[in-house]
Amino acid sequence: MNKVNPITCVATSNQKVEIPDNHGRNIVLYFYPKDDTPGCTIEGNDFSALNESFAVQNTVIYGVSRDSIASHEKFKQKFNYTIDLISDEDESLCNQFDVIKLKKLYGKEYMGIVRSTFVINPSGEILKHWDKVKVDGHAEEVLEFIRGL
Repeated sequence: MNKVNPITCVATSNQKVEIPDNHGRNIVLYFYPKDDTPGCTIEGNDFSALNESFAVQNTVIYGVSRDSIASHEKFKQKFNYTIDLISDEDESLCNQFDVIKLKKLYGKEYMGIVRSTFVINPSGEILKHWDKVKVDGHAEEVLEFIRGL
């Protein structure tokens, strides 16, 4: 996939999010497995810490998981995130970006979100995609890519 199909999503802070962005900004869309789990918390903290630096680069960040808006709001408040989180309970966004894959945990197989990040320009083109993301240093890597645009 090189271009996203336009979609409207529900996010924290009582927002409707348009993808691609209808305000002319780039979007960093990062998919994560579950609210309030260790890796997902670190990733949210890292992107929140760099939110202003992304904003200077005309870029907005959204985290995405299948958790509910209520869960997202608690998660965001608990860790004082400065970014918003998109609820994808119906998996429409996850399916469009093909991030739900067969995973294994303790020998058990299940379908889950593979940690992935996408940079989308205002025209809806996917400029960069990271798959099977390792959390440490990832937010900084994404910011460096954005700075290079």
